[in-house]
Amino acid sequence: MNSRLQVGIMGSGSIGCFLGGKLATNAQIDVVFVGRERVVSEVHEHGLHLLALGSSHTAVDSERFEFTTDVSALSKCQVVLCCVKSAHTEGVAKDLSTVLAEDAIVASMQNGVRNVGVLLRCLGPRQVLPGIVDFNVVSQGEGRFQRTMDGPLHMGHSSAAAWRSVVKAFRTSGLTIFEHEDIVPNQWTKLLLNLNNAVSALSGATTPALLLSPDYRRVVAGILEEGVRVLRKASIEPAKLRGIPVSWMPKILRMPTPIVRLVTRAQMNVDPEARSSMWEDLMRGRPTEVDYLNGEIVALAKRLGISAPINESIVGLVKEAESAANGSPKFTGPELWDTVRKISSKR
Repeated sequence: MNSRLQVGIMGSGSIGCFLGGKLATNAQIDVVFVGRERVVSEVHEHGLHLLALGSSHTAVDSERFEFTTDVSALSKCQVVLCCVKSAHTEGVAKDLSTVLAEDAIVASMQNGVRNVGVLLRCLGPRQVLPGIVDFNVVSQGEGRFQRTMDGPLHMGHSSAAAWRSVVKAFRTSGLTIFEHEDIVPNQWTKLLLNLNNAVSALSGATTPALLLSPDYRRVVAGILEEGVRVLRKASIEPAKLRGIPVSWMPKILRMPTPIVRLVTRAQMNVDPEARSSMWEDLMRGRPTEVDYLNGEIVALAKRLGISAPINESIVGLVKEAESAANGSPKFTGPELWDTVRKISSKR
């Protein structure tokens, strides 16, 4: 490694590998990935490969990055992207506080709405920026990370030179970035959209299959509608989704399938095999982020003195699947709808 900008990726899962790989294609940036031994070994053996929507493939130059399990390797990084699961944020933040320089910038590229606050509490004087990855990436094995959905990055704004270089590098790599002075409404919109991750996990169905199944859509619409209701009660106004109010989405999902197909095609480009990261967690026997997604709606509802029975039932089903450790329970559309409806009616 030399005097080029040093960027760290803390949490080298699918999102971390994809974002870090994009940065490593820039000749002015060196990237240090910190991740699990499984991923470190995989990349050491096969290299790092980024697959975009369609057939585009990029083999990242191994001279541009380092893969390790040792967090101390981030000590010289001017910018670190935190890409760990939400449950690990506090522990990782404490580790980072012992190795990062005080002028280092840490950006949370995570799901949920609480991670920036956790990082700020642990990282002292360091600048912490919020970020949203508005697309999905799945691991294909052998160091291959496939982007399965289009969408931009949303980032907090900073005038720091190192951060400006990261933003420029992302844009040069082909990613769209929107910078915000107040990103909180966008974070809540992303959380609402991520409520459907649990349906993907519980069904094992691809994202296109979920969108084309009236029964799966009924579940997603119910989860989303309940989430919108809770946020409205809390006086939280989420940002529009690509120009459309999120509150419209339940109505759209309940429309006939041909109309839903037309609307979703106009809104986003999705790989035929796209699935959620929560599905991948269940398949790998890892804890999911359901507490920080559907569970966030349930917790907020309880603080407000109201209920969120549909999201609560979804949390329970995902927890059962985690405990069983058999991967996705593969509910069919009718099975999941009936199960959620029955559980919800008892709450």
